[in-house]
Amino acid sequence: MTVIILERVPVGVRGELTRWMLEIHPGVFVGTLSARVRDLLWDQVCQHMRDGAGFLVYQTNTEQGFALRSCGPTNRQLIQVEGLFLVRIPS
Repeated sequence: MTVIILERVPVGVRGELTRWMLEIHPGVFVGTLSARVRDLLWDQVCQHMRDGAGFLVYQTNTEQGFALRSCGPTNRQLIQVEGLFLVRIPS
């Protein structure tokens, strides 16, 4: 399963994602994608999001069972500590 969460992106980016995934809430997309399609879609999203931001969450063989990627300016930072993903909210 793959989840993409977007904020402040152009409508066209969201429209492109609806070809591959379901938009279950504004800016929240879920779907089952191959690794190649997931990576290509994420690259396209990052190239066209302008001032927007987003997170990609996908299932993989790690301790947590998933991996995270982010693109664009957000008020949350992804950090890895001993192989675990954590989200830090700067004060």
